[in-house]
Amino acid sequence: MILAVISVSLTPLILVSVMILGEFKRSNREKVHEHLSLHVLKHKTIIDNFLSERLRNIEHMAETWEFEQLQDDTFLENRLAVLQNTYGNVFVDLGLINEQGYQVSYAGPYRLVKAQYSEAEWFEKAIDRDSYISDVFSGLKRLPYLIVSVKKYDGEKAWLLRSTINFTVFNDLVKNIQIGKTGFTFIVNQDGRFQTTPKAGAIAARQLSLNLVENHHEADEIIVRETFGASVQEEIIVATGFLKDGEWIMVLQQNLQDALSDFQLAQNIAILIIMSGGLVIIVMAFFLSTNTVNRIAKADRENELMNRQIVETGKLAAIGELSAGIAHEVNNPVAIMVEEAGWIEDLLEEEDFQESENLKEFTRALSQIKTQGRRCKEITHKLLNFARKTDSTTQKHRINDLIEEVINLSKQRAKYSNVTVNTHLNENLPNIMISDTEFQQILLNLINNALDAMDKTGGNLDISTDIQNNEIIIGVSDTGPGIPKVNLSKIFEPFFTTKPVGKGTGLGLSICYKIIQKMGGQIDVQSGINKGTTFTIRIPMDKQENGISSMKEKNRKPLPENKNDTI
Repeated sequence: MILAVISVSLTPLILVSVMILGEFKRSNREKVHEHLSLHVLKHKTIIDNFLSERLRNIEHMAETWEFEQLQDDTFLENRLAVLQNTYGNVFVDLGLINEQGYQVSYAGPYRLVKAQYSEAEWFEKAIDRDSYISDVFSGLKRLPYLIVSVKKYDGEKAWLLRSTINFTVFNDLVKNIQIGKTGFTFIVNQDGRFQTTPKAGAIAARQLSLNLVENHHEADEIIVRETFGASVQEEIIVATGFLKDGEWIMVLQQNLQDALSDFQLAQNIAILIIMSGGLVIIVMAFFLSTNTVNRIAKADRENELMNRQIVETGKLAAIGELSAGIAHEVNNPVAIMVEEAGWIEDLLEEEDFQESENLKEFTRALSQIKTQGRRCKEITHKLLNFARKTDSTTQKHRINDLIEEVINLSKQRAKYSNVTVNTHLNENLPNIMISDTEFQQILLNLINNALDAMDKTGGNLDISTDIQNNEIIIGVSDTGPGIPKVNLSKIFEPFFTTKPVGKGTGLGLSICYKIIQKMGGQIDVQSGINKGTTFTIRIPMDKQENGISSMKEKNRKPLPENKNDTI
């Protein structure tokens, strides 16, 4: 039914629109071709007049002054100055050349006195003509030149008065001929050599212009054709006309889409009108069902991901309980080992062992056993403390002491990851009411995340404490790869993680965020790609004081009679 309604409604509109657009496109093409023809005709006349006027300037000078006068460099410099004062920097220099190609006198910025042009291509052509305008070529200075020259006679000897036309002025005259957004102009000679500086993409238009002039030799004829540009996807329109009595070809090139921009605009509007009506019907029919299906699919994916993460969380909890059990089991034999070492030490004090040569070595070994045993006991004790269920009971603690305990527990992993841990702890921090296990859980999560980030590259981990604006500031900063900006707003969301499957649950920072909120504080993060990451925890001092007072009132008990009793 939907397809039937769409077909009946849109078919007449589409047919009428196609017919109108086709007719409009044809008429618009004819208009564009005519416009380009007039444009080329107008500007080729301007360029021809420019070259002719420069030639007439040199002809007038050759007819006005005698050969003997023009031989004088000073006189020639005065004539050049007059030309430059009248026409600006169009004329670069002047030179008088005899029929052997030897430059007799010269005026200009280059050191070309006594230059020899007998083998120059332009000289060979100029000496056979009364007047000559050369092609653009690279001269003795390897710069582009355009020469105009006039031949006169001193008795029976021919001589040439020639001038270099400023290529930049001539090039700009052509370069400034533009049409539309993409239209530009350039000039080539009959051999296909560029006479002006071309823009990128002029190669295809040059080849087309050379092909066209092979079949058209009428000087005033303007030829307009359409072809492909540098690639088959790029269509261009090219208009060509002859310059300099057919020796040069002026080419105006424009992107066809730019030339037909009026048609493209009308076509786009028509398509928009047709499409908008059809899209409204189609979109309304499928929008609700598609949106609902997508939402259900997204919810299913999120649910599946959450289930996998919960399973991973359960595995981590089981590992935690297992490690606590192992720590407990290890603690007992370590305690026995330390006690036995003490007993052996007592035995060594008897007279039978006092005279032993290895007494000092025995004593040293027993001392080492006791020391390492105590270290094992401390490690297992800390591990058991972290493995116990979180105790949210708040007591007065020194923040720095809690931080150092967590750092000591993480030092071995930091060393394995080639991470240097630096601390900057303010020793004047007051004791605050806080749950030690919850705070250590926060710090351990942040440290583990930093070590994970620098696991492959190593780096520095800086932990600092300070007081600012009546707040306790705790900073954890690493030099890892940083967090992308798009993820910064999500890192405190439950189950959000960028770690590979099996290496992260996405719960650590979420738990930290909730614990700090419960403390009345806040946690901020600053990070950038390859700039590291800094987490800043702020705990207000005024909320700590209120919390201490309320705890005292709530937990007030009678003082014990014995000073050694505990409250």
